[in-house]
Amino acid sequence: MSSGELNERAQQLLKTLVECYIRDGQPVGSRSLARSSDLDLSPASIRNVMADLEELGLVSSPHTSAGRVPTAQGYRVFVNSLLSVQLLQSEEVQRLKRQLDVEGARPDLLDRASRLLSGVTHMAGLVTVPRPEQALLRHVEFLRLSENRVLAIFVLNDSAVQNYVIRTARTFADAELTQAANYLNAHFRGKRLDEVRRGVVEAMREVKDNVTALLQAAMDLAEETQRGAEQRDYVLAGQTNLMNFSEFSNVGTLRHLFEALAEKRDLLHLLDRCLESKGVQLFIGDESGYEVLGNCSLVTAPYAKDGKVIGVLGVIGPTRMAYERVIPIVDVTAKLLGAALNSRQ
Repeated sequence: MSSGELNERAQQLLKTLVECYIRDGQPVGSRSLARSSDLDLSPASIRNVMADLEELGLVSSPHTSAGRVPTAQGYRVFVNSLLSVQLLQSEEVQRLKRQLDVEGARPDLLDRASRLLSGVTHMAGLVTVPRPEQALLRHVEFLRLSENRVLAIFVLNDSAVQNYVIRTARTFADAELTQAANYLNAHFRGKRLDEVRRGVVEAMREVKDNVTALLQAAMDLAEETQRGAEQRDYVLAGQTNLMNFSEFSNVGTLRHLFEALAEKRDLLHLLDRCLESKGVQLFIGDESGYEVLGNCSLVTAPYAKDGKVIGVLGVIGPTRMAYERVIPIVDVTAKLLGAALNSRQ
């Protein structure tokens, strides 16, 4: 739901409740709301509004006699409609920039960015590693070995060399191997490996011989190696910071979260969904679709090089996080990381 479905009094009380809970980490009672809000309402009137908000699923009561806490849906209404994001001061932006503006290889820069996010927010910071560039075929050679084996030599991109030993059903003559290499070099130089493989499959449909079978075996090996090189990964820092939040005081909950962060697969799938985003993305609680992140919020932003998005960075913390502070930090850090990567060309 949106805040437009709430009257002004309910919006103000929900905003105050979320801010108090983020600040103190304790359920917020009607008397505390009466003191903290600018509304001239009695505790009884506030209790009535809280009952309405609870019925709408925006707040909940942890215990019968306790105050209320925001739900994931309540946080979502707060973030979308009631939050006042704090722009970072120029001095703070310059301080973040200095921490990223250092000499070093790209992996060092990504590691520095994740540690920067963790250090500033006191939560867990992460940065996805960009996928390698698509491998383009430059040159192929086949050399005959003993015992029905052929050495395939692939030159990819500008200089990367990959070698594969292929076991064949029969012995190939040198002339046949030269013919196979000449075919690939003549038809597919400068093409992506997946395009080469599709072309070889088409050739096999038309010409049923052992040479095209050799070509397919070579392309299968080259593509398998490339897929392994393209496995997604991310750099993670500060996950132990999460132990400082009461939301993760349960050892079992914390262990499951740490296991998910270590395994990476599900979280990478979630982060890949953010690659198409033009700005900050926010997943609150079960919005992520993963039960293990039910008590967490993930704030992400894409970073780009040469105008092309190549990765995502973000912060993982409890749903009770200072969104007005974390959102601009993630946004600015993503822009600074992109600028730092461009400066290293």
